[in-house]
Amino acid sequence: ELEKLGLREDVDLHVYEIPVEYQTVQRLIPALWKKHSPQLVVHVGVSGMATTVTLEKCGHNVGYKGLDNCRFCPGSQCCVEGGPECIDSIIDMDTVCKRVSALELDVTVTISKDAGRYLCDFTYYTSLYQSRGRSAFIHVPPLGKPYTAEQLGRALQAIIEEMLDVLEHSEEKINCHHEH
Repeated sequence: ELEKLGLREDVDLHVYEIPVEYQTVQRLIPALWKKHSPQLVVHVGVSGMATTVTLEKCGHNVGYKGLDNCRFCPGSQCCVEGGPECIDSIIDMDTVCKRVSALELDVTVTISKDAGRYLCDFTYYTSLYQSRGRSAFIHVPPLGKPYTAEQLGRALQAIIEEMLDVLEHSEEKINCHHEH
């Protein structure tokens, strides 16, 4: 749906479907970062438990015990051996949530600090580690429970555009452009 809607003209949108497989995630995420060198990667995952569109603040390294679609689970039960326990996104999710909620879309947006210790969290942590925090993860409920594809597409469009805006303004603060 987001592919149909697109983003701002100055944004190149690349959409990939990532299989629910630990080993594929470990291979594919670094390859996509290398191929595109993006400003930001936003992952979207369906959660049967979600009733809102949920912005995940961080990814976790350990605690992966569930078997994936290939009936595989990492023996170490972690994403990156020796990596930090938790990595936060550099995107201020509280600001994004407030801004998108103020748009009064017909979708509720919330914040979470636990993406669930399964493939969504595993993918998010892997991407955060690869990108030094330049990633985001959005959990969405299954289609029709309660939102339509169109509602979710419009919400994702608004969220990602706000994330890019927040990112661009935070980089302006970091890279001072004043004459000294």
